[in-house]
Amino acid sequence: MDVIATRKEKVIYREGDSIIKIFSDKYPKSDILNEALNQARVEETGLPIPELKAVSLIDGKWAITMDYVEGKTLEQIMQEDPDNIEKYMNDFVDLQLKVQSKKAPLLNKLKDKMNRKISSLNGKVDATIRYELHTRLDSMPKHNKLCHGDFNPSNIIIDNEGNPHIIDWSHATQGNASADAARTYLLFSLRDKKLADMYLTMFCRKSDTAKQYVQQWLPIVAASQLVKRIPGEEEFLKSWVDVVDYQ
Repeated sequence: MDVIATRKEKVIYREGDSIIKIFSDKYPKSDILNEALNQARVEETGLPIPELKAVSLIDGKWAITMDYVEGKTLEQIMQEDPDNIEKYMNDFVDLQLKVQSKKAPLLNKLKDKMNRKISSLNGKVDATIRYELHTRLDSMPKHNKLCHGDFNPSNIIIDNEGNPHIIDWSHATQGNASADAARTYLLFSLRDKKLADMYLTMFCRKSDTAKQYVQQWLPIVAASQLVKRIPGEEEFLKSWVDVVDYQ
């Protein structure tokens, strides 16, 4: 097996026409099984994603095996061809809207997941702000659209024929599409504000959604990202979480 990526608590290998994701002993078994279950449930929607092949133990460690897709990530392509960035962003938004047009009624609910994440910030975020975040979340409309949870260009592989394949469904839920858009906007903003603004403008135009509606989700998704405690992000995220009435 050849190592193709190393992540926190997991290593991703290629073996022939398969990808094998092997998790560390510290990774909760329930999260691994949930990731595989998410993948299987999203497969049933007919979206272009790698096929799940197996969940197994390899040398005493849990592993998920799925199809290998030959190609480049959309992130790589955008970096290599910046002159056509608008075209790639257009394709990116169209693909996200295709995802959000689907339903997977057995997935976990986005609101439930967000509430748990906000509650877990005890000691990290002031109780008053957590209360305001819970209140805002509870007031947002309930939807049941398929939400990827980490939709960004690095999670889209363009194969050698130009077809997209969406990977990494470990955070998938059913819920409000604008929450998923807010998360994508946040992920872009952490790296490139200009790209983030291009994305949000295009998403709102294509989905006929008011920017203000997506922005109402920003403190909530910033709080959920803060849970990950990624070095270098904390100050930026806290500045968004603190803005209870985001403008």
